[in-house]
Amino acid sequence: MELNNSQYTSGKLQKILRYFAIDNDEFQFQALSAGYINDTFLVSNVGGPLYILQRINHLVFKNTDVLMANMSKALNRLISEDYMAIHLIPTREGDNFTKGIEGYWRLMSYIPHSTTFNNSTQNQVAFEAGRVIGKFHLLLQNQDLAEYRDIITNFHDLAHREKEFKEALSMAKQSKSESAEKAIDFANRTLTKLNEINTNQLPFRICHNDTKLNNILFSTSTGKALCLIDLDTIMKGYFFYDFGDAVRTIANTAPEDEQDHGKIIFDKNLFSAFVNGLASNGSFLSQEELRSLPLGAVFMPFIHGLRALTDYLNDNRYYKVTYENQNLDRCLSLFDFAQKAQNNMPFMEKVIQDSFSN
Repeated sequence: MELNNSQYTSGKLQKILRYFAIDNDEFQFQALSAGYINDTFLVSNVGGPLYILQRINHLVFKNTDVLMANMSKALNRLISEDYMAIHLIPTREGDNFTKGIEGYWRLMSYIPHSTTFNNSTQNQVAFEAGRVIGKFHLLLQNQDLAEYRDIITNFHDLAHREKEFKEALSMAKQSKSESAEKAIDFANRTLTKLNEINTNQLPFRICHNDTKLNNILFSTSTGKALCLIDLDTIMKGYFFYDFGDAVRTIANTAPEDEQDHGKIIFDKNLFSAFVNGLASNGSFLSQEELRSLPLGAVFMPFIHGLRALTDYLNDNRYYKVTYENQNLDRCLSLFDFAQKAQNNMPFMEKVIQDSFSN
């Protein structure tokens, strides 16, 4: 069976699987296209799905050894009655990934009867997303921060992303600068506001750092959230990173590259359900962290939008795109939601206060 992506035929993927400590079989492969960075395949045999095979994009994740060490340590702790475990399948040499002329590959267990959502209008989905993100943090809260090294330096650092943006802007083609004029203006105005964030009183935690809704697995039978996936960016950070990243895809039901900004909303009911789910884990956040959350819901869509804008100005070097202006569309959509979140700051503050005081 040949795959749509001609770079990876079934024969080539079958050869890659031989590096891992699994029984030889005649496998079938289905390309999964949700991610922007890695190449991911569902591996099945006649009995059904068995594994997730993934090529790690080592041009983006340059220190694959650190990435896999962080991921392996976290997965050993992310096990609970209400948090489904994911297992790395070792190679025949006992490593947790393989690297060779075919690239950098890992193999993970497949969780049956599971699904993901790019977005949802259901309060129960929002609640469960909040609950499982809170559980993720509870399971990792006693981890030694020193054991987790940075996978991408300055990943959510605003000053670093601002520097990258301004460098890209100074080198961009005039045509790109002109087409992105509206986004550039918003970026400059919002950077001034967000540079006032004070993180001095916030504790570092082990964060997922990419908690968009489609990085959460849900049970197809019970509707319960099972666990978080796409663990490439597990490293230290502030809780408002994971909070704001989740809000941008949970309280907004439009796609990330939505061109009709009238469809981009800040859904108050979905936001409230998400916060209630988070609070169902108990009082695990400090008062300083709780106060940072509303601004986090502005910060994270903005910084993702800024990265998309920077990539657009750099001729799309980082994110996969299916058409030339997709990064600009992503940027404008994310900036629009950041503004709508900013308009709802008082509402967010009240919901968070009420939910975590119960």
